[in-house]
Amino acid sequence: MCGIVGYVGDKACQQILVHSLKNLEYRGYDSAGIAVFEGDKLKTVKAKGKIDEGLVPRLLENGELKAVAGIGHTRWATHGEPSDINAHPHGNARVSIVHNGIIENYRKIKDFLIGNGYSFESQTDTETVAKLLDYHYNGNPLETIAATVSELEGAYSLGIIFREHKNKIYAVRKESPLIVGIGEGEMFIASDMTAILEYTKNYYLPEAGEIAEIDKNGVTFYDIHGNVIEKEIQTAQWDVTAAQKGGYEHFMLKEIHEQPAALKNTLTPRISDGMPSFEECGLTDEMLRNYRNVFIVGCGSAMHAGMVGKYVIEQIARTPVTVDIASEFKYRDPLITKDDLLIIISQSGETADTLSALRLGNSIGADTLAAVNVAGSSIDREAKMSVKTLAGPEISVCSTKAYMVQCAFMYMFAFRLAYARGKISAETCRDYTAKLLQLPDLIQECIDRKEQYQRVAAKLMNAVSLLYIGRGLDYALSMEGSLKLKEISYIHSESYAGGELKHGTISLIDDEMPVIAVATQTNLFAKTIANVEEVKARGAKVVLVCRDSAEVTADIADHFIRIPDTDDLLMPLVTAVPLQMTAYYTALDRECSIDTPRNLAKSVTVE
Repeated sequence: MCGIVGYVGDKACQQILVHSLKNLEYRGYDSAGIAVFEGDKLKTVKAKGKIDEGLVPRLLENGELKAVAGIGHTRWATHGEPSDINAHPHGNARVSIVHNGIIENYRKIKDFLIGNGYSFESQTDTETVAKLLDYHYNGNPLETIAATVSELEGAYSLGIIFREHKNKIYAVRKESPLIVGIGEGEMFIASDMTAILEYTKNYYLPEAGEIAEIDKNGVTFYDIHGNVIEKEIQTAQWDVTAAQKGGYEHFMLKEIHEQPAALKNTLTPRISDGMPSFEECGLTDEMLRNYRNVFIVGCGSAMHAGMVGKYVIEQIARTPVTVDIASEFKYRDPLITKDDLLIIISQSGETADTLSALRLGNSIGADTLAAVNVAGSSIDREAKMSVKTLAGPEISVCSTKAYMVQCAFMYMFAFRLAYARGKISAETCRDYTAKLLQLPDLIQECIDRKEQYQRVAAKLMNAVSLLYIGRGLDYALSMEGSLKLKEISYIHSESYAGGELKHGTISLIDDEMPVIAVATQTNLFAKTIANVEEVKARGAKVVLVCRDSAEVTADIADHFIRIPDTDDLLMPLVTAVPLQMTAYYTALDRECSIDTPRNLAKSVTVE
């Protein structure tokens, strides 16, 4: 959720901290702040609002800070409303911290500290950690941090500075993501690599409970008992330009345009002799033959990719698939066993609910297979098998290319599973795979048809509420389309299976309710058109998303979005683009904050 950064070196750190925070603003943008060493004191500057609207003007008021070490934070509020007081960093004259996560037992700790004479200004759980550090402080930061974190319950990554240990940063994590970046004569901490990619590609990954002591010359890692730990240097594969807009107005638009390349990058390394191959992660045909059931878990767009996977797997591999929202999975006591496969889908690899589901699957003894976009993330490391989706960094909160490559992974998995189980021949598997490899060109063709999306967006921009409908794979896709629209345009939107309209939802239809009907599946096309006629009869303005080859009269819908033809099974990958682009241009017309929609954050690292 929140983003944390830290810098220590020889350069004035104010601009480095602020710039790094801007690179993390997709993780939260309710407020932001920095704390630095200024002379013999700790200096804190923070403000409500986005960085350019709050923190930067406040820093200008305070004048340039000459410090060479400090920490920073951009917030997604969990405890306490967005405000100057609740903004991070938190602390006092002796210690200052930034925090990503949730401290579950903070009330108990707060009551204890109040009983020992401490007072509190904010409503945050983070201030409790800062005051607990102060309570335990004995002059030795390592012992102080170890004593403090031993009392904390929940998820956290912490960046900590102590006034008496000038130009040193301490960091520790549990559950929440954290990296330590390695520069030349300078060091960094960050919630993820995009924050510091302009400064270094080399980094360490602290494990839970490890304490990092950092100065400009390097870092030493300690376990909770003070023993030194040796760690391997990791190197990010992303280029710095991948985390920049590159001339596009928004990251979302840039990332939509990057989808053909992301798809190629994800597919090509996994195709051997014309067939999908999972040798890289150790998933064999024998294993695929022996799984009893497949469970797929994800949140938001990742879960929707899993829904597409469910339809495809059950259709061609004839294997039962259960798709769960990650936050519900473990709490419903799922009927998963050691004979099943649990597929975990996550862009960041740090999604808290998804990570929790993974750990449940591991504890039961099920095989776990992760599809993640961030190598070295918690889910990547903890899954028994892992496939990296090669989308590159996705900055916009609204997922586009990550969803696309997650769906591509699901298709490759479905094809190989069907072949391994003898449900399709090698020839059929190669045919499906060849068609999958043709999709980047079709997706590019969809992207190039922007005028039709702009026309539709102009008709949707004043809507208060609307519906998406579809059947089969079109329904799975319409769920994602609805999510895209609502999260960036703030128009209330829901998705329904077309056949469900008559079971209650059709009562909402009137001439103020637009309906977007997705109709790409040949065997269900007539059924979906019948649903379109039902809503038009009740006054709805209909946008019909259909193939170029679809034979429909001009009066069947008010507006059309046409898309290139491919195999029915693969249509969701092509159709995703029009739904993404329509959402984008609708939000643009409504002058919404497209990359950083209100109340949302890119990576949800708390349950």
